[in-house]
Amino acid sequence: MTFNPLQERGIPLDRQVRNWRELNVQPIDPDRCDPYTRCRIITMNGIEVEAIIFSHQMARHTPDPEVKRKLARTRYIEAQQQKAVNWLLPGVSSVLETTIAYEQVAVDLTAWVARMEPDPYLKQAYQFGVLEDFDHLYRYANLYEMIEHRKAESIVDGLTEVMPGRPTKFHHRDPVDNVRDPYARDSTDPLSKLHALTIMSAEQQTMNFYMNTGPTYMEPIARQLYQEIGLIEEEHVTHYESLVDPGETWWEQLVNHEYNECYLYYSFMEQESDPKVRAIWELHLNMELEHLQTACDLMRRHDGREPSEVLAPELPNVLTFEPNKQYLRGLLDTQMDLTTLGTGYVREAHERFEQMQERINGGEAPPSERVMTEHDEMFGRDYRVQSEGEHPDPAMREK
Repeated sequence: MTFNPLQERGIPLDRQVRNWRELNVQPIDPDRCDPYTRCRIITMNGIEVEAIIFSHQMARHTPDPEVKRKLARTRYIEAQQQKAVNWLLPGVSSVLETTIAYEQVAVDLTAWVARMEPDPYLKQAYQFGVLEDFDHLYRYANLYEMIEHRKAESIVDGLTEVMPGRPTKFHHRDPVDNVRDPYARDSTDPLSKLHALTIMSAEQQTMNFYMNTGPTYMEPIARQLYQEIGLIEEEHVTHYESLVDPGETWWEQLVNHEYNECYLYYSFMEQESDPKVRAIWELHLNMELEHLQTACDLMRRHDGREPSEVLAPELPNVLTFEPNKQYLRGLLDTQMDLTTLGTGYVREAHERFEQMQERINGGEAPPSERVMTEHDEMFGRDYRVQSEGEHPDPAMREK
């Protein structure tokens, strides 16, 4: 059954404001929920945060007071949606537990997008990035066992493996080598636009999360690891945001944002196992359908174009959270030694890369390496979850 959000009307905007009681949602139970329910919550929080930030930026660049008012009305609803979504996360979870869930999102969301991406250049961008988030999950899982004496398998629940990816110490690149070539807005597949916006939003939210939560720890190694990986998440945002064609008008970007929200809420509604959470996805979808109509009207009036010229005529296949173990193992086997040079990828450690390594590490082991040393001293081994066998790269196998 096809679903074209351009032909659907949602809840009228003047009926979308909720009171405190309605926003006070019941959080999920971290010990009993589907891990992918938590992943969907984290993803949609990132999507809503991006929608709010984009709307604020657009409002700051338009002189038309009526446009500002329309953006403000929709943006307030987006802010309520963000609160309802993010408040589904339980307060009993520690920052590190939420961090591990964030990295599970980065791994399985990016891996799925890489599998489905029709453009080879964009696919490679996602394949490259996912091996770095995969390693971040491994480093945080070891920190979790050190600090909280618990195992990350209770969070990822066998759906995502935990083992080394491209070592975090090699993620520090010269900033110019994090900028990719953008897709061409007039010829790229509409699905590619949704993918780029989704992964950019998710990585942006991870960057924001680490910037704000990193210094809440007392343990020096934890503060240092969040600082190191937080810098890499900034690299990832640069990497993914540069895939978006900067020639897209504000109105085009606006409808892309609203359409993508419809796509993701519809996708998550279709696969959600928790009935209370599913009801929120369905409610927000019906709100977003109206937000999309508002954005489409603005585009017709101010851009002189029909939204159907830039949006897909129907929603693509639902975006799915599912295990990607064999796909990731294939990348671990073939792309571990990649780095970036200009807008491309190379296997050698070139001059700019080596200079950045020296500047950031100063010849010393970075926090991502020291956390492993300290873990080995404490437990006599590193922490892994390898449900599918040994690491594909012999150099990364357990000693």
